[in-house]
Amino acid sequence: MHPLLKEYFKFHANADDKILERLSPYFVEKTFKRNEYLLREGEVCKHNYFIISGCMRLFTTNKEGIENTRYIAFEGKFGTSFTSLITGLPAFENIQCLEKTTVLIIHKDDFYDLVESEPSINKIYRHILESAYITTQRRIYDFQGTDSLERVQWLLKNQPKILSRISNKVVASYLGITPHTLSRLKSKL
Repeated sequence: MHPLLKEYFKFHANADDKILERLSPYFVEKTFKRNEYLLREGEVCKHNYFIISGCMRLFTTNKEGIENTRYIAFEGKFGTSFTSLITGLPAFENIQCLEKTTVLIIHKDDFYDLVESEPSINKIYRHILESAYITTQRRIYDFQGTDSLERVQWLLKNQPKILSRISNKVVASYLGITPHTLSRLKSKL
């Protein structure tokens, strides 16, 4: 098992080496190029991804072509289109690598079989869902009624890695502001 995933399981689920050895074959390593898609809107999501290196984002594009980034994941995090993965329906969002990204992929069927049969995976699944819920709630409530500067300050406080590694265009789509506004505000900080 990859050391980063091993560390994740030990930290979040107290998984021992015997359990990790059992889980290892379910995760397949794959590397994607910068800007390569793991999932496109309209496809059914069949995998969960654990990031070893690089980063990916989940985003939608509206009718006017404006992107809205919902989630950005870096090394040591899981990411997937959970709505599609859970329901088996076509995804309404895309998953795109923002850098050359290496992931460990586990198929949906294997993942859910392990959630049912292995308490440590069940614990990991709960952790992923709870973290996603809390992060989404905080972002929604922290952004309601805030101006652009307050959103950039929130990002600096809560997720500074995003500003240092991601393009202004993507960061702006995450904050719900224009790239020009973000550039102007960054120059003032």
